[in-house]
Amino acid sequence: MTQRLSTVVLMCGLPGAGKTTYAMGLVRRGYVRLSIDEVVWQRLGRRDAGLVLEAEAFDRLKEEIRREQRQELVELMLAGRDVVVDYSFWSRAARDDYKALIESHGCRRELVHLKADRTTLERRLEVRNGAEGANSVTVDETLFHRYLAGFEEPNGEGEQVVMQSST
Repeated sequence: MTQRLSTVVLMCGLPGAGKTTYAMGLVRRGYVRLSIDEVVWQRLGRRDAGLVLEAEAFDRLKEEIRREQRQELVELMLAGRDVVVDYSFWSRAARDDYKALIESHGCRRELVHLKADRTTLERRLEVRNGAEGANSVTVDETLFHRYLAGFEEPNGEGEQVVMQSST
């Protein structure tokens, strides 16, 4: 009997593009979702851990969770489970790193790049910033501008682009 190969979907996009909404649709289809925001919420009981922890401590926490989830991803792939990694994958280096990890385990990788115009992103973030829950991490104007400046849009990486409507 041949073991079933996992499909690992890497979510990619700016804050407010709809990555988590898309990922939750995959969860309904049986995928396991890995999310740093969810684990931060579970451990600290709040969405804006960066407001209660020093920036360095918050970065260490996120890196610890990322390492744990990377190991969990390997275990899930070995078990033949489909996984959606609900990160922003804002850098090409991070996408390439996960691509190599996934391919080294003989699994399939899909890169889903959610795109929306700036007005839509800002409107969605305004709504999200007023919500509660693990998936409502606050992104203020300063942080949003940092994301805009640092985001390396996938190009020629086998990405599936999903355009989000402005409505």
